[in-house]
Formats: sequence, structure tokens, C-alpha cells
Amino acid sequence: MKLGVVGLPNVGKSTLFNAITHAGAQAANFPFCTIEPNVGVVAVPDERLDKLAALYDSKKITPATIEFVDIAGLVKGASKGEGLGNKFLSHIREVDAIVHVVRCFEDENVTHVENTVDPVRDIEIINLELILADLESVQKRLDKARSMVKTGDKKYKTEADLLERIYDALAAEKPVRSIEFSDEEKEYVKGLFLLTSKPVIYAANIGEEDMGKADDDIPNVVKVREYAAAEGSEVLVISARTEEELSELPPEEAAVFLEDLGLKESGLNRLVKASYRLLGLISYLTAGEKETRAWTIENGTKAPQAAGKIHSDFEKGFIRAEVVDYETLLECGSYNAAKEKGKVRSEGKDYVFRDGDVVLFRFNV
Repeated sequence: MKLGVVGLPNVGKSTLFNAITHAGAQAANFPFCTIEPNVGVVAVPDERLDKLAALYDSKKITPATIEFVDIAGLVKGASKGEGLGNKFLSHIREVDAIVHVVRCFEDENVTHVENTVDPVRDIEIINLELILADLESVQKRLDKARSMVKTGDKKYKTEADLLERIYDALAAEKPVRSIEFSDEEKEYVKGLFLLTSKPVIYAANIGEEDMGKADDDIPNVVKVREYAAAEGSEVLVISARTEEELSELPPEEAAVFLEDLGLKESGLNRLVKASYRLLGLISYLTAGEKETRAWTIENGTKAPQAAGKIHSDFEKGFIRAEVVDYETLLECGSYNAAKEKGKVRSEGKDYVFRDGDVVLFRFNV
């Protein structure tokens, strides 16, 4: 799964990306220092893996991962090609969700492309460009659907009606993700690959001087929260500069630094976990002497498809899944002890996996 990190130039995107991935994307005080999207694969923090590995004396631990793509700063007119806009919009089209970095800090040494710090205005600039790009795309589809309605086939009338509803929302400057769709409509909309249909986390990038403050005491953060609430999106408050500094420290020193700030975990860990949730993902776990591993699946995945994540043969020849809840396994002290107590369940093809299921698959090919 890919998340695109977007925002206006000089809002802290590449600084945040550096902290997330240690990739060293150039962070410079001018627009378009990031032309090609930088890509980094990030481990999803999961404290369960260490405990499970200790239980099985595993030689290797493999966490779940998410891919972050650092997309160059958008500007007004991007939908019409301004500032290499078409290229950047195509990069956004390729990701599954968006982390929209919003500048909430004041710093006279960091120029702002709009000259002043106004987070809601900045969000609206980006969102409007994405909406305009979607409007153009939907208009083409709608024109084609309307011409096909004349054939008398009811499916084209249904398609045209849905596209008109989407067009009207976009024309009113509302993102596609704010529209309610039936399950059938969702499948159709997914195939349109619209920019504003992608789920969003707004990353409110605050200054280091605001670290430790309550969100309500930071006016710019309050504005971002109000805006996001209106469209049902999540907000994560983060200091990209602080996170970059944290990422350069050894784990022990980073833990002390966080404690001094009165924080339980880094903003990056919170962002990665929130991104995982945003994409509707969960992890099931496998464990043994060789490896303890988290496997990424979509929430609602059934047993054979979950097995297929390990190998296609597991899905083709699926017989059953022996499942025990992570907490229960830890309480019992071993898989065999859990089995003796009747805590290991034998699940068939209709079983829907839950986050934290520890699984042993039985299959035959």
C-alpha cells in the first residue's frame, strides 16, 4: 500500500519524509526541490512481535510495512500544469491514500509560497487543484455516459446519474470522499481513480516551540481540526523538525528525548499506525523458531485470501486455519499450552481474520 505525502512547497513535507524513512530527500528552502517522488518503505510499529518472538525464540522478526511517497509541492494552477502540476498530480493518482502536510508553524527564515501562514487557505489550495483535476476527468466520463444513454440500456442511465452526482459535488468544491455511496457504487468509483476519493490524514506540522502544548492552545491546529472534521478526515499533530532530530538519535536517547517532551511515542509511530488504519489494514501474525512475522491484510479478509498473502499455494490448497488470539497465547505461555486448554480454534474458509490473530495454516496442493 502506498501513501502520498503532499502539501504546498515549504510546509515540511520532505523534512517529515526524511524522518519517516531516513531516505535523505533533499529539504531546501525553495519550491520543487523534490521533482521525482522519493519512496521509502516504513515498518509498522507492533510491540506484539517482540513478545511473540521471545516466546518462540525466533531468529528473525519481520514487521508489516507501508510505502510512503514524497510528492513535490503543489501550487495554484497545478491542475492546469502550473509548477509541473500534471506530473505531480499523476504521482498522487498512483497512491492509495494521502498524508496532507499543513504548515502550522511561524518561521521568518522559511519562506511561504503564499507569503503568510494560513493552514485552511493552504488546504483549500491543494484540495481545489485536486477537485479541478477530478472535474475534468468526470466531465469526460459523463459526456460519454450521456451519449450512451440514447441506446436505451439502463446501465448507462445509472452510470450517468452517478457521475452527475459526483460532478455536482465536485462543482460545489466538495471532495469525492465526502459523498455517501452504496457498496456497488463504491466499486464503480474505485475504478475512476479520482484524486479526491482517496482517504486523507492532515498532518498539522507545528513548530518545536509548540511541542508539548495542548492542541486547543495552538490556534492553527484548531483551524485544521475544524476543517478536517467537516469532511470526516483525521488530523495528526506533529513537529516534522523534531521528528527528524529524533530519527537521528539512538533508540535509548530518542526514548529519553520523548520522555522529556512528555510523549509516550514519536509522532512518526503515530502517523504510521494512523496510516495503517486509514487504509483499513490489519495484521495477522505467524510465529516459529525461524521467524515471527506480521502479515498485512484488509480488514474483512477471509481465511483463504489471508493465507494467499504468504503464498498462492496456501490459498489454492487451503484446508483450515488454526487460530489463537495473541493475548490468549501470551497468557498460556506457549502454543501447545493454548491448544491443551482448548484456546486454539480450527477455522474454515468463511472465517474473517481479526487483528492480532496468531495463525498456523493447514493446506494441501
